[in-house]
Amino acid sequence: MTELERYKYDVLVIGAGGAGLRAAVEAREAGLRVAIICKSLFGKAHTVMAEGGAAASMGNVNSGDNWQVHFRDTMRGGKFLNHYRMAELHAKESPDRIYELEMWGALFDRTKEGKISQRNFGGHEYPRLAHVGDRTGLELIRTMQQKIVQLQQKDAREYGDAQANIRVFAELTITEIIKEGGKVAGAYGYWREGGNEVLFEAPAVVIATGGVGKTFKITSNSWEGTGDGHALALKAGANLVDMEFLQFHPTGMVWPPSVRGILVTESVRGEGGVLTNTLGERFMFKYIPEVFKDKYADNEEEADRWYLDQDNNRRPPELLPRDEVARAINSEVKAGRGTEHGGVFLDVSKRIPAEVIKKRLPSMWHQFYELAGVDITKEAMEVGPTCHYVMGGVEVEPDTAAAVGVPGLFAAGEVAGGMHGSNRLGGNSLSDLLVFGRRAGMGAAAYVKSTTPVAVSDASVKAAADRIQAPFTRAGGENAYSLHQELQEVTHNLVGIIRTGSELQDAIGKIAEIRKRSQNVSVAGDRKFNPGFHLAFDLDNMLLVAESTAKSAIAREESRGGHTRDDFPGMSDKWRQVNHISSYNGSEVVVREQKLPALPKELFDLFDVHELEKYMTPEEIAKGGSN
Repeated sequence: MTELERYKYDVLVIGAGGAGLRAAVEAREAGLRVAIICKSLFGKAHTVMAEGGAAASMGNVNSGDNWQVHFRDTMRGGKFLNHYRMAELHAKESPDRIYELEMWGALFDRTKEGKISQRNFGGHEYPRLAHVGDRTGLELIRTMQQKIVQLQQKDAREYGDAQANIRVFAELTITEIIKEGGKVAGAYGYWREGGNEVLFEAPAVVIATGGVGKTFKITSNSWEGTGDGHALALKAGANLVDMEFLQFHPTGMVWPPSVRGILVTESVRGEGGVLTNTLGERFMFKYIPEVFKDKYADNEEEADRWYLDQDNNRRPPELLPRDEVARAINSEVKAGRGTEHGGVFLDVSKRIPAEVIKKRLPSMWHQFYELAGVDITKEAMEVGPTCHYVMGGVEVEPDTAAAVGVPGLFAAGEVAGGMHGSNRLGGNSLSDLLVFGRRAGMGAAAYVKSTTPVAVSDASVKAAADRIQAPFTRAGGENAYSLHQELQEVTHNLVGIIRTGSELQDAIGKIAEIRKRSQNVSVAGDRKFNPGFHLAFDLDNMLLVAESTAKSAIAREESRGGHTRDDFPGMSDKWRQVNHISSYNGSEVVVREQKLPALPKELFDLFDVHELEKYMTPEEIAKGGSN
């Protein structure tokens, strides 16, 4: 091994997606030195896969929209399990973040008046998603990447070194966050290409690592989504909140095999795509929950009229929140009305002309035509639920994005929990990245300026180095690929879209057994270009995530949002008041209940009391908010 590389920064950002880059910009503009860690290539973050748009109540298409309406929609989508303060900050600040992105060079689609265009999406009362065709996430990353380069160019002019104050470390994996004296002191990792080890000393670490999709067999997530940030936070002493809530996006391709799991953006339904079963029935009308019946059309005629007159007609049920649509598709397939490949049909070709589809949904048309020979301008797509997003994540303070219980640790984006409650609305993810990425950068900067850095001890370095070397010291041990495949089978079959207590108990036992065997994973060869070496660490992270999910899911005896219990099919106003907090004691994940913060009166009063009665206890209604 070569000599250990050492670096010192004020703020270390782990993750180079939208949240991580926005945090890095904020911290750098506060005058701090910033390092950005990127597990893959810079610019290839999973953010680029967010196609539909970024939700922000700018009111460019319908002037009736405002932050209060956006807040209400977000709380409804999350079935009122959201942390109200995060939902409030998000609704209030999203428009400014979108306009800021435009000032930095983002090229949004425009209305006829020249304003940023906004489109319809499931769960949003008004057209709210600022978009760039169906490549919005790609444009967000392109813009943020250019902003980083701009800051580096400024430093080059002032200091003669473009990387003097902000540097990107691409293709580098962080294996642990190091604490000294109870607070963050830095992080340890290795270069993926050659395996050389790297120590970063920094008093503040921002985790922005994204999701956990590779824990599951069928997912829209790319290879990076192995729950690294969730596990790093747990091991550092932070908590995860509500890990039972996973979003299975209702429309991932199920056939042909070349595109299995790839996302079909909600924009397809927003532009008029309809869901049908193998009998040709437009089945979503049968699955409108009672709490949404006043807002969604119960017949095809009204649903079709909505696309031309949204003020005087209810929305099509294809635009229900994602959890509702996913469960409906699952029910149709279970009832024998699905395709032979386990999906249903999604067709936009019968509503809008081919040239309009190619203009509004260029990526969708191109990728499925090129990869699968499916021409969405002429034929239906075969779709079904795919593991897409985790609502659970690191428990944070809403205003600063500081991880609860670990001084110097911050989290933003998908890795942070609380904002979306039990289910995320489409489009809220991109604006979430910008709002809380910025707040994480602000929080980290304020923390650094108020604390004294502590040095990383030799003992901590040796322990971190020994853990990286350990898989190479075991001969004839377990194979990481086999264990990963076993884990995915367990989660797919027992912790998937529909759950039962007995299956979850079985899953917990099987995950524990796989975790025990994973302690004996061995890696052949050396560190250079060795994917088995990388998977050994990814596997450990995914096992912690899966354990947190299964244990939280068995504890929640109700069905809500992205958590459906077949043995507890209804929502419970008792469980709406409960967050599940996961922590790690060094040998296993422990889950406990924690009371959800109550809505303050000024936010409580934004809702019709009869709507709140569907979610809250009579005592909560009588109190009328927390003030």
